[in-house]
Amino acid sequence: MMVWQIGRMVGLVTLVLVLLTCMISSAFGSTGLSRINLESTTTFNVMKYGATGNGKTDDSPAFSEAWKAACQAQPNDKSILVIPAGKTFLLKPISFNGPCKPSRIYVQVSGTILGPTKKTDWTGYHIDTWLLFSMVDGLTVSGNGRIDGQGPIWWENACIGSPAPGTTCHAPVALQFKRCNGLRLNGLTHLNSPRVHITITTCNGVIVSNIHIIAPETSPNTDGIDVSGSTNVNIRNSVIETGDDCIAIGGGSSNIKISGIMCGPGHGISIGALGHSGADVVENIDVRNCTMIKTLTGVRIKTWQGGSGHAKQISFTGIKFDAVYNPIIIDQYYCPNRKDCLNSTSAVKLSDITYKGIAGTSSMDNVINLSCSESVACTNIVMDSVYISSATPGRKVFGSCINAHGRLSHVKPFLKCLQP
Repeated sequence: MMVWQIGRMVGLVTLVLVLLTCMISSAFGSTGLSRINLESTTTFNVMKYGATGNGKTDDSPAFSEAWKAACQAQPNDKSILVIPAGKTFLLKPISFNGPCKPSRIYVQVSGTILGPTKKTDWTGYHIDTWLLFSMVDGLTVSGNGRIDGQGPIWWENACIGSPAPGTTCHAPVALQFKRCNGLRLNGLTHLNSPRVHITITTCNGVIVSNIHIIAPETSPNTDGIDVSGSTNVNIRNSVIETGDDCIAIGGGSSNIKISGIMCGPGHGISIGALGHSGADVVENIDVRNCTMIKTLTGVRIKTWQGGSGHAKQISFTGIKFDAVYNPIIIDQYYCPNRKDCLNSTSAVKLSDITYKGIAGTSSMDNVINLSCSESVACTNIVMDSVYISSATPGRKVFGSCINAHGRLSHVKPFLKCLQP
């Protein structure tokens, strides 16, 4: 009897251990950080490298030292750079450079990262970017923390000091990823960038998800996410409220998927502007299940006169508009300052563009505007189940075209200017 009871107890203990293992595996399987094999993981907390986290002292040296240690850890390890909760870290312009030895590096942002509070703090630094990650493959930046770029000090005047008359100044990008393959960006809140909040340049295999970007509607050039020269990028399930494009896809980009974006205020989701510096190529862009609320434009393709190259295989599906000013627009005469605008026979060729399952309201009467180049036609534009009405009940709306060719089915207002 005693042997039987002992055997039964061993069996029960084994069963409990198996169940606990399954529960732990399930609980930890939902986030990137929790899937790490802790036996091969090393943690680098910026506080242990001299950060104060008081929001006043420059913590850039401590971050640099912590990054250096994380980046040079054992090759088989996975490094976690920890930015702890309950602290505010003031950082001057800083670069987190690779290549790194570990196969994966995780930056866990639980606290607040604060930009310089005075323009003079930028003296001696390159003004293009505040936080730069460069050549770091297998990088994950995640957490429920905040990145505050202190944009208001830049928005009225982007120059530092007293430059020569006529000088054009550009405020810094808040967060840039350059040549970071396999990048994951998840969960953070991005506030008040001096200029663009996030740029993704020359990267492959990127997933951006569940982020929140916030800047006033009146803030200049505060794009949410700009992608250029990158492939296989997936941006999804995020809320973007800015003073410019919520998302902009630049030249050299292909295989880009955008879905589940709540955009507004802002300038909508844009392809371009393309062709400003010559030839640009954009291919295979899929935008779906996004909502635009009171944005200046909805879904837009914009190119400069005088450019070359092409943009093709672009689809907008399941888009909803709420009082958007220019819901659907192709603008091949893009010239935002309306000064020294070119009038050229050369243009970026646009083709294979699909608008499907789109509905909502517009604050303007011209709800579909396909202004293609007079010399290089837009071809194979497909419009299917597109219904846009006025945000003002009873007001009539219309569409317009310049040299646009394609076909349509179930479109209101009817677009009789779309040529075969």
